[in-house]
Amino acid sequence: MRLLLIEDDLALQQNLYKHLIDANYLVDVASDGQTGLFQGQEYPYDAAIIDIGLPIIDGISVIKALRENDISFPILVLTARDSWQDKVSGLDAGADDYLTKPFQTEELFARLNALIRRSAGQASPLITNGELTLNTKSLQVEVNNQAIKLSSSEYKLLEYMMLHLDEVTSKAKLTEHIYDQDFDLDSNVIEVFIRRLRKKLDPTGEYGFIETLRGHGYKLKRLDVK
Repeated sequence: MRLLLIEDDLALQQNLYKHLIDANYLVDVASDGQTGLFQGQEYPYDAAIIDIGLPIIDGISVIKALRENDISFPILVLTARDSWQDKVSGLDAGADDYLTKPFQTEELFARLNALIRRSAGQASPLITNGELTLNTKSLQVEVNNQAIKLSSSEYKLLEYMMLHLDEVTSKAKLTEHIYDQDFDLDSNVIEVFIRRLRKKLDPTGEYGFIETLRGHGYKLKRLDVK
């Protein structure tokens, strides 16, 4: 999952960045509202974490501008203010949830994961598709109750596809959601990871989880539990 983090407190920004990267997220950062707004309008994100007290353009204005431009990814607001008016202002501007500083990173992860799941129509951390299950909290993957060991990039790719079941997604879009902005979008790395996922998840071809639609991309088929 690709996140946008807009936070002007550099110590907090770097601390959150490290924890998010360690938790298997891809993270772009901005230290002011103007830069963050540009990034939010230009790049595809699965969610954003936005501080209210930002320089140049405040966080509330950033959120309003994103929503006015029909950008709908979930937004988690960070605020050092305790008043209920500030929390209401953030939610009214278009944010989906908020955290008041100081906070525990475990709570941030829980709220962030819930926002991303809900935006994809998933209420539970355990996502099931036929005999395939993925736990967005523990990062564990199982097929027919057997644990499957995946690399970090393989997991990111599968998680994105599990949250977008039956959606045809191009190689370029998949790359944007699991690699940073400087990665070569023409690379065949997605083909390699798709091949690895098929081999690990469905070595005999029994389930046919992943479909290739030539010229369009890939999709993870929605399957019933047997």
